[in-house]
Amino acid sequence: MYKLTLKEYKSLFDKLYTSLCLFANKYLEDLEVSKDIVQDVFVKIWEDKIEFQNENTIKSYLYTSVKNKSLDYLKSKRVKTTDHFPTSEMEKLETEPFFLREVVILETSSIIENAINTLPNKCAQIIRLSIKDFTNAEIGEELGISVNTVKAQKKIAYKRLKPLLKDSFILIAFIFDSTN
Repeated sequence: MYKLTLKEYKSLFDKLYTSLCLFANKYLEDLEVSKDIVQDVFVKIWEDKIEFQNENTIKSYLYTSVKNKSLDYLKSKRVKTTDHFPTSEMEKLETEPFFLREVVILETSSIIENAINTLPNKCAQIIRLSIKDFTNAEIGEELGISVNTVKAQKKIAYKRLKPLLKDSFILIAFIFDSTN
């Protein structure tokens, strides 16, 4: 069995807190409640001194716990009386495919963002705008640079990102394919 040290716990919190909040928000559509739920899950791990099979099971436990607490919140009487949440929507949120898709999207986004963070600042800005569907002309206008500079910077970015993302290509392709 594996138990987190205080240092590992803090590191895990820093690394996954934002992703888990965004994940909870996919269910709740309320960022403040999502933050509370994620904090509750982390507090429970620490206070109950939960032990894990190994380091790899921690992330799975966190995502599953956040999902379950989010669904419990949605099912709670308070929400049912103040929000009219359709049963069909609840059933969709409870499915394994929805859960897995959201986890994969967040994990892939994290991989891509970490790779983009290794780029020079201007390249990173251009790639982030490109991901948001800005055209080369719009990127140039936004950043006050020429279209040719945008194209050149994109070429540099792709050349640097390709080796960093090659191991994640299938995961990334799945995400872009499933969002269309």
